[in-house]
Amino acid sequence: MKYIKSFTVREKFLLALVVVGLGACLFYYFESTKAAKEETLFSVQDFSHNTEDSDDLAKDEETPTEPELIMVDVKGAVVNPGVYEMESLSRVKDVITRAGGFVKDADQNQLNLAGKVVDEMVIYVPVVGEVSTMPSMGNLSGDTKLISINTADLNELQELPGIGPSKADSIIQYREENGAFKAIEELQNISGIGEKTFEKLKDLISVQ
Repeated sequence: MKYIKSFTVREKFLLALVVVGLGACLFYYFESTKAAKEETLFSVQDFSHNTEDSDDLAKDEETPTEPELIMVDVKGAVVNPGVYEMESLSRVKDVITRAGGFVKDADQNQLNLAGKVVDEMVIYVPVVGEVSTMPSMGNLSGDTKLISINTADLNELQELPGIGPSKADSIIQYREENGAFKAIEELQNISGIGEKTFEKLKDLISVQ
């Protein structure tokens, strides 16, 4: 302390500048180090979050959507006629295979084997020379026999996919109370027949 008192005013001023400068340098050093640590921590956290998001997205992409299971009724010239549980992405040929394949005299030309199957559909396989009066959803050619919703009886209406005894009775009751259907779209006026059911029916029915 006595040594410092012996300094001149100019020397004391310079010493003060040195002390202040040294203090500023130390403060800047510690603040820079702190900021660098925080930046590194945030970077690690961001990378962790991004990795978790990427993992979640990858899991979502890798999780396949399971196809819906539907029931299909196979009749006629197949080895094992019956009702089979199929995946919604199946084709007519897949159902025929599940039924044991065609019998020897089956008329395969009357079927569209590439046609998609839908729930509650009926696939009828005729024999060669047979003129089938039963509509088959496996037959999507232009000469498919359509069911008239104006003249079909209770049993004929139930051959349509999604139409059970109750809905068939409602169709008959509707046309008795309101007159003949003028367009197949009117079928949606009946309780229980919505857009999805109508989509299954529209290519199989007529008002003729």
